[in-house]
Amino acid sequence: MEVARRFYRKLLPQLGFVHESPGDDFHTFYSAGGDKPSEFFGFTEDKNHRPNGTRIAFWADTREEVDRIAKLVREAGGKTLEGPEVCVDYSPGYYAFFFEDPDGNKLEICCRENPIIAK
Repeated sequence: MEVARRFYRKLLPQLGFVHESPGDDFHTFYSAGGDKPSEFFGFTEDKNHRPNGTRIAFWADTREEVDRIAKLVREAGGKTLEGPEVCVDYSPGYYAFFFEDPDGNKLEICCRENPIIAK
């Protein structure tokens, strides 16, 4: 749990999850939003947890932001790093960095420079 806390304390505030709420069972980061945040990211310890194919993607506004966060993830101990790169099979201008947290959970930072979705 402490490894996850250290990793996400470095990553999540850079993505707008600036309010941290540690707890005995759950550790939660909330987005800026006053008393009623619209987004949150929480985790808990599960000794039987096994990472799977699920990937959580976080939105960035620009390629530069993807690059900046990719650098931070590398320094914070992210694993299985891919990119940042243009993903031509996704949609025009889709730019992403793929990685795993210290427990092997799949994450992504991405931006789409063109709002057109691939067909």
